[in-house]
Amino acid sequence: MQVSRDTRKIAKVLAIALAMTLMAVVFGLYARPDFMVQLANQMWACF
Repeated sequence: MQVSRDTRKIAKVLAIALAMTLMAVVFGLYARPDFMVQLANQMWACF
């Protein structure tokens, strides 16, 4: 089964859009220091 060039192009664009969205979310969380401190405290509590 051969995948058309258009389908591969659409998949690539969607993958890039998903990666950029994920990076924006991570950046947004890093911009909130209180969230990062809470996350670090929760991770430290596991040990």
